[in-house]
Amino acid sequence: MSIFNDTEKANIIELKKVSQSYDGGKSYIIKDLDFIVEDKPAQGQFVVILGMSGCGKSTLLRYIAGLQQPTAGDVLIHDEPINNSKRVGMVFQQYSSLPWMSVLDNVSLSLLYKGINEKERREKAMEIIEMVGLAGHEHKFAQYPTLSGGQLQRVAIARSLLANPEILLMDEPFGALDVNTRLQMQDLLADIWLKFHPTVIFVTHDISEAVYLGDDIYIMKSAPSHFVEHIHVDLPFHRTRETKRDPHFVELVQLVEDKMVEVSKLG
Repeated sequence: MSIFNDTEKANIIELKKVSQSYDGGKSYIIKDLDFIVEDKPAQGQFVVILGMSGCGKSTLLRYIAGLQQPTAGDVLIHDEPINNSKRVGMVFQQYSSLPWMSVLDNVSLSLLYKGINEKERREKAMEIIEMVGLAGHEHKFAQYPTLSGGQLQRVAIARSLLANPEILLMDEPFGALDVNTRLQMQDLLADIWLKFHPTVIFVTHDISEAVYLGDDIYIMKSAPSHFVEHIHVDLPFHRTRETKRDPHFVELVQLVEDKMVEVSKLG
Protein backbone atom coordinates (compact mmCIF):
# COMPACT_ATOMS: atom_id res chain seq x y z
CA MET A 1 0.00 0.00 0.00
CA SER A 2 1.23 3.48 -0.77
CA ILE A 3 0.08 7.07 -0.97
CA PHE A 4 0.24 6.67 -4.73
CA ASN A 5 -0.82 3.30 -6.06
CA ASP A 6 1.96 1.80 -8.15
CA THR A 7 0.53 -1.72 -8.19
CA GLU A 8 -2.21 -3.41 -10.16
CA LYS A 9 -4.45 -3.87 -7.12
CA ALA A 10 -7.81 -2.11 -7.06
CA ASN A 11 -8.37 0.76 -4.66
CA ILE A 12 -10.85 0.73 -1.82
CA ILE A 13 -10.23 4.40 -0.90
CA GLU A 14 -8.81 7.19 -3.02
CA LEU A 15 -8.45 10.89 -2.27
CA LYS A 16 -7.42 12.89 -5.34
CA LYS A 17 -6.02 16.43 -5.04
CA VAL A 18 -8.17 17.09 -1.99
CA SER A 19 -8.10 20.61 -0.50
CA GLN A 20 -10.00 22.25 2.34
CA SER A 21 -10.50 25.97 2.88
CA TYR A 22 -12.94 27.68 5.23
CA ASP A 23 -12.36 31.26 4.04
CA GLY A 24 -13.04 31.09 0.32
CA GLY A 25 -9.54 30.01 -0.65
CA LYS A 26 -7.51 32.63 1.23
CA SER A 27 -5.93 29.88 3.31
CA TYR A 28 -6.04 26.08 3.28
CA ILE A 29 -6.09 23.51 6.07
CA ILE A 30 -5.42 20.72 3.54
CA LYS A 31 -3.91 21.36 0.11
CA ASP A 32 -3.60 19.01 -2.91
CA LEU A 33 -3.61 15.85 -0.81
CA ASP A 34 -3.44 12.47 -2.57
CA PHE A 35 -4.02 9.22 -0.74
CA ILE A 36 -4.74 5.67 -1.82
CA VAL A 37 -5.59 2.56 0.17
CA GLU A 38 -5.53 -0.62 -1.88
CA ASP A 39 -8.31 -3.17 -1.58
CA LYS A 40 -7.24 -6.42 0.08
CA PRO A 41 -10.36 -8.62 0.22
CA ALA A 42 -10.49 -11.23 3.01
CA GLN A 43 -7.35 -9.65 4.49
CA GLY A 44 -8.01 -5.98 5.09
CA GLN A 45 -5.37 -3.67 6.44
CA PHE A 46 -4.78 -1.28 9.30
CA VAL A 47 -3.73 2.24 8.32
CA VAL A 48 -2.74 4.77 10.99
CA ILE A 49 -2.63 8.54 10.47
CA LEU A 50 -0.42 10.69 12.68
CA GLY A 51 0.10 14.43 12.70
CA MET A 52 0.02 17.57 14.80
CA SER A 53 -3.29 18.76 16.22
CA GLY A 54 -5.21 20.78 13.65
CA CYS A 55 -3.54 19.32 10.58
CA GLY A 56 -6.76 17.78 9.27
CA LYS A 57 -6.61 14.12 10.32
CA SER A 58 -10.21 14.03 11.51
CA THR A 59 -11.30 15.95 8.42
CA LEU A 60 -9.95 13.16 6.22
CA LEU A 61 -12.06 10.64 8.13
CA ARG A 62 -15.14 12.80 7.68
CA TYR A 63 -14.47 12.89 3.93
CA ILE A 64 -14.29 9.10 3.74
CA ALA A 65 -17.40 8.72 5.90
CA GLY A 66 -19.32 11.10 3.63
CA LEU A 67 -19.89 13.56 6.50
CA GLN A 68 -18.01 16.43 4.84
CA GLN A 69 -17.22 17.48 1.29
CA PRO A 70 -13.76 18.91 0.49
CA THR A 71 -13.47 22.37 -1.02
CA ALA A 72 -11.77 20.78 -4.02
CA GLY A 73 -10.78 17.31 -5.16
CA ASP A 74 -12.45 13.90 -5.21
CA VAL A 75 -13.10 11.26 -2.57
CA LEU A 76 -13.77 7.80 -4.01
CA ILE A 77 -14.62 4.39 -2.59
CA HIS A 78 -14.14 1.54 -5.05
CA ASP A 79 -13.52 4.22 -7.70
CA GLU A 80 -16.97 5.74 -7.20
CA PRO A 81 -18.09 8.91 -5.42
CA ILE A 82 -19.23 8.34 -1.86
CA ASN A 83 -22.93 7.73 -1.32
CA ASN A 84 -25.07 6.47 1.52
CA SER A 85 -24.98 2.90 0.25
CA LYS A 86 -21.24 2.55 0.95
CA ARG A 87 -20.48 0.40 3.98
CA VAL A 88 -18.42 2.68 6.20
CA GLY A 89 -18.47 2.57 10.01
CA MET A 90 -17.07 5.26 12.28
CA VAL A 91 -16.04 5.32 15.93
CA PHE A 92 -15.46 8.76 17.44
CA GLN A 93 -13.42 9.84 20.45
CA GLN A 94 -16.61 11.20 22.02
CA TYR A 95 -19.06 8.56 23.19
CA SER A 96 -21.61 8.21 20.39
CA SER A 97 -24.14 5.78 21.86
CA LEU A 98 -27.77 6.81 22.28
CA PRO A 99 -28.02 7.19 26.07
CA TRP A 100 -31.79 6.56 26.26
CA MET A 101 -31.34 3.11 24.73
CA SER A 102 -29.85 -0.07 26.16
CA VAL A 103 -26.52 -1.52 25.09
CA LEU A 104 -28.40 -4.24 23.21
CA ASP A 105 -30.59 -1.76 21.36
CA ASN A 106 -27.61 0.46 20.50
CA VAL A 107 -25.60 -2.43 19.08
CA SER A 108 -28.53 -3.81 17.06
CA LEU A 109 -29.55 -0.42 15.65
CA SER A 110 -28.17 -1.01 12.16
CA LEU A 111 -30.14 -4.25 11.87
CA LEU A 112 -33.31 -2.42 12.91
CA TYR A 113 -32.80 0.01 10.02
CA LYS A 114 -32.32 -2.96 7.70
CA GLY A 115 -35.69 -4.39 8.72
CA ILE A 116 -34.30 -7.47 10.48
CA ASN A 117 -36.83 -9.02 12.86
CA GLU A 118 -36.33 -8.49 16.60
CA LYS A 119 -35.35 -12.06 17.46
CA GLU A 120 -32.62 -12.26 14.81
CA ARG A 121 -31.16 -8.83 15.48
CA ARG A 122 -30.98 -9.49 19.22
CA GLU A 123 -29.25 -12.83 18.65
CA LYS A 124 -26.70 -11.26 16.32
CA ALA A 125 -26.18 -8.31 18.64
CA MET A 126 -25.55 -10.61 21.61
CA GLU A 127 -22.84 -12.44 19.67
CA ILE A 128 -20.97 -9.17 19.16
CA ILE A 129 -21.68 -7.97 22.70
CA GLU A 130 -20.11 -11.14 24.10
CA MET A 131 -17.13 -10.78 21.76
CA VAL A 132 -16.34 -7.25 22.98
CA GLY A 133 -16.70 -8.22 26.64
CA LEU A 134 -20.03 -6.58 27.43
CA ALA A 135 -22.05 -9.68 28.33
CA GLY A 136 -24.07 -8.93 31.45
CA HIS A 137 -24.37 -5.25 30.53
CA GLU A 138 -26.70 -5.61 27.54
CA HIS A 139 -29.78 -4.26 29.34
CA LYS A 140 -28.04 -1.27 30.91
CA PHE A 141 -28.47 2.20 29.44
CA ALA A 142 -25.53 3.11 27.21
CA GLN A 143 -24.51 6.19 29.16
CA TYR A 144 -21.88 7.38 31.62
CA PRO A 145 -21.54 6.61 34.56
CA THR A 146 -23.77 3.54 34.15
CA LEU A 147 -21.02 2.27 31.86
CA SER A 148 -17.36 3.25 31.95
CA GLY A 149 -15.64 5.07 29.11
CA GLY A 150 -14.04 1.86 27.88
CA GLN A 151 -17.39 0.06 27.94
CA LEU A 152 -19.04 2.86 25.95
CA GLN A 153 -16.34 2.59 23.30
CA ARG A 154 -16.92 -1.17 23.20
CA VAL A 155 -20.59 -0.40 22.47
CA ALA A 156 -19.56 1.87 19.58
CA ILE A 157 -17.17 -0.71 18.15
CA ALA A 158 -19.76 -3.49 18.47
CA ARG A 159 -22.39 -1.35 16.73
CA SER A 160 -20.03 -0.61 13.86
CA LEU A 161 -19.00 -4.28 13.50
CA LEU A 162 -22.59 -5.50 13.39
CA ALA A 163 -23.25 -3.12 10.51
CA ASN A 164 -20.60 -5.18 8.65
CA PRO A 165 -18.58 -2.28 7.23
CA GLU A 166 -15.87 -2.75 4.64
CA ILE A 167 -14.18 0.34 6.08
CA LEU A 168 -13.94 1.16 9.77
CA LEU A 169 -12.89 4.72 10.59
CA MET A 170 -11.63 5.40 14.12
CA ASP A 171 -10.95 8.95 15.29
CA GLU A 172 -8.80 8.76 18.45
CA PRO A 173 -11.26 6.24 19.94
CA PHE A 174 -9.11 5.55 23.00
CA GLY A 175 -7.88 9.09 23.62
CA ALA A 176 -10.09 9.73 26.66
CA LEU A 177 -9.43 6.39 28.37
CA ASP A 178 -7.11 5.65 31.27
CA VAL A 179 -3.88 3.81 30.48
CA ASN A 180 -4.99 0.34 31.57
CA THR A 181 -8.31 0.56 29.72
CA ARG A 182 -6.54 1.89 26.66
CA LEU A 183 -4.20 -1.10 26.61
CA GLN A 184 -7.15 -3.46 26.93
CA MET A 185 -8.92 -1.73 24.04
CA GLN A 186 -5.82 -1.94 21.85
CA ASP A 187 -5.70 -5.71 22.38
CA LEU A 188 -9.44 -6.00 21.73
CA LEU A 189 -9.15 -4.04 18.49
CA ALA A 190 -6.19 -6.13 17.32
CA ASP A 191 -8.21 -9.31 17.94
CA ILE A 192 -11.30 -7.91 16.20
CA TRP A 193 -9.28 -6.91 13.17
CA LEU A 194 -7.86 -10.41 12.86
CA LYS A 195 -11.37 -11.88 12.99
CA PHE A 196 -13.22 -9.52 10.62
CA HIS A 197 -10.42 -8.08 8.41
CA PRO A 198 -11.95 -4.70 7.65
CA THR A 199 -9.92 -1.84 6.20
CA VAL A 200 -9.29 0.33 9.27
CA ILE A 201 -8.25 3.98 9.09
CA PHE A 202 -7.14 4.92 12.60
CA VAL A 203 -6.24 8.39 13.88
CA THR A 204 -4.17 8.67 17.05
CA HIS A 205 -1.53 10.80 18.76
CA ASP A 206 -0.04 7.78 20.54
CA ILE A 207 3.04 6.59 18.64
CA SER A 208 3.37 3.26 20.48
CA GLU A 209 -0.32 2.58 19.76
CA ALA A 210 0.22 3.42 16.09
CA VAL A 211 3.10 0.95 15.78
CA TYR A 212 1.30 -1.77 17.74
CA LEU A 213 -1.87 -1.64 15.65
CA GLY A 214 -0.79 -0.40 12.22
CA ASP A 215 0.34 -2.05 9.01
CA ASP A 216 1.29 1.33 7.61
CA ILE A 217 1.70 4.72 9.26
CA TYR A 218 1.25 8.01 7.43
CA ILE A 219 2.34 11.35 8.88
CA MET A 220 0.73 14.66 7.91
CA LYS A 221 2.50 18.01 8.11
CA SER A 222 0.83 21.09 9.53
CA ALA A 223 -1.42 23.29 7.40
CA PRO A 224 -1.52 23.44 4.48
CA SER A 225 -1.49 19.71 5.15
CA HIS A 226 -0.56 16.71 3.08
CA PHE A 227 1.24 13.44 3.74
CA VAL A 228 5.01 13.71 3.98
CA GLU A 229 6.06 10.37 5.54
CA HIS A 230 5.06 6.73 5.07
CA ILE A 231 6.42 4.04 7.39
CA HIS A 232 5.66 0.37 6.81
CA VAL A 233 5.34 -1.55 10.06
CA ASP A 234 7.10 -4.85 9.42
CA LEU A 235 5.96 -6.70 12.52
CA PRO A 236 4.24 -10.10 12.76
CA PHE A 237 0.66 -10.19 11.50
CA HIS A 238 -0.63 -11.34 14.90
CA ARG A 239 0.46 -9.04 17.73
CA THR A 240 0.29 -9.43 21.49
CA ARG A 241 1.67 -7.60 24.50
CA GLU A 242 4.94 -9.48 23.93
CA THR A 243 5.25 -7.66 20.59
CA LYS A 244 5.87 -4.44 22.51
CA ARG A 245 8.91 -6.01 24.15
CA ASP A 246 10.50 -6.94 20.82
CA PRO A 247 13.60 -4.78 20.16
CA HIS A 248 12.35 -4.16 16.61
CA PHE A 249 9.09 -2.75 17.99
CA VAL A 250 11.12 -0.33 20.12
CA GLU A 251 13.19 0.63 17.07
CA LEU A 252 10.04 1.35 15.06
CA VAL A 253 8.61 3.52 17.84
CA GLN A 254 11.85 5.51 17.94
CA LEU A 255 11.84 5.83 14.15
CA VAL A 256 8.30 7.20 14.11
CA GLU A 257 9.14 9.58 16.98
CA ASP A 258 12.11 10.92 15.00
CA LYS A 259 9.96 11.36 11.89
CA MET A 260 7.31 13.18 13.92
CA VAL A 261 9.94 15.61 15.23
CA GLU A 262 11.21 16.21 11.69
CA VAL A 263 7.70 16.82 10.37
CA SER A 264 6.93 19.26 13.21
CA LYS A 265 9.73 21.49 11.94
CA LEU A 266 8.29 21.74 8.43
CA GLY A 267 6.60 25.01 7.54
